[in-house]
Amino acid sequence: MRKRRLTTLLAIAAITPLALTACAGGGGGGQAKGDPDTLTVLDYYNNEPDKTLIQAAIDKCAEELDVTIKRETVPGKDLIQKVLQRSSSKTLPDVLMLDNPDLQEIAATGGLAPLSDYDVDTSGFADGILEAATYEDEVYGLAPTVNTLGLFYNEDLLAAAGVEPPTTWDELKTAAATLTTGDQYGLAFSAIATYEGSWQFLPFMWTNGGDETDLGTPEVAEALQLWVDLVDSGAASKSVLNWSQADVKDQFVAGKAAMMINGPWQIPGLAETPDVKWGTVQVPVNEAGQTPIAPLGGEVWTVPVTGDDEKQAKAASFVECISSDDNQLELATERYTVPTKTELADEYVEAVPTMEAFTEQVANARSRTGQLGEEWPEAATVIYTAIQLALTGQASVEDAFEQASAG
Repeated sequence: MRKRRLTTLLAIAAITPLALTACAGGGGGGQAKGDPDTLTVLDYYNNEPDKTLIQAAIDKCAEELDVTIKRETVPGKDLIQKVLQRSSSKTLPDVLMLDNPDLQEIAATGGLAPLSDYDVDTSGFADGILEAATYEDEVYGLAPTVNTLGLFYNEDLLAAAGVEPPTTWDELKTAAATLTTGDQYGLAFSAIATYEGSWQFLPFMWTNGGDETDLGTPEVAEALQLWVDLVDSGAASKSVLNWSQADVKDQFVAGKAAMMINGPWQIPGLAETPDVKWGTVQVPVNEAGQTPIAPLGGEVWTVPVTGDDEKQAKAASFVECISSDDNQLELATERYTVPTKTELADEYVEAVPTMEAFTEQVANARSRTGQLGEEWPEAATVIYTAIQLALTGQASVEDAFEQASAG
């Protein structure tokens, strides 16, 4: 996976000469200048209801900026390849949406314009999202909303067992053990050998003081030991090794798990099963008093370097528009995501009380690329590999990360 990613990123470097020739005088290369009142947008919101909800925000900004928007949507797995194709044919979109961990890698190629070039106001945004969108001290994108992880619990099952929603690891282990009965596990999470597995592990590692710059610390091993203990005790199924986050949600909905680690994007699916009454709290911490720190998910809107300064300026205005206060609140409410401006938190929670825990979690959420930048994917691969080694008994928690790194 890492090799394929590096190959892709090398190909993305084709964007750099595109930017250079576009700025050169005379008959240099670069994209042909198009209608200054038409902007092209590329994103991966190709599924409903997100596709329609995002379209409404796009249409609102098109009207506000008095431009025509031509939008193209592709599946998430195809977005980077589409960018490569568009760059090689010199038809990059005027506005490009990216999953936030991908931004630094693409900004490093010189293919994105810093928003400061267009005086875009980035004040008031949560630190985590600005960190995710920053490369070499320049902000390259903004996100209207974001997401993160929390602990969902089945209210009826916890009440019947006399269990309170856990807030510490000890409480989590005790609650999960108490709630494990018959074919019902106390807790479900995703430990799959993909970035999803790493993503789900981060709240436990980060909150405990672990850091991806040194995966050999006792704090990281202690977080992994928690997962091993939950699986070895039977409080979590061994199938967590193969479960995606969607699978985890299915287990919870089916009553096979009393609690789950998951994100608010599952709420629409939970709404389809109204007989399952649920609540949420932040991901439990090791010791009371620790600040829960979870990873920041979500997409950023950026301005590719196309060589058309006038259209790049309008694209920057679009990025600012789609991240306006009104759009943040509307999109967050409709999509069960969290506004990225911290001052909007209270108003949002008042409108959507079920998102309180996630809104609190986002306030301290951290960017996955904040420490390692472009090298984050390598660390993520080591993390999910170590999780697999430890949960299958192929390595101790003390040796798992070293073994995963060597592999």
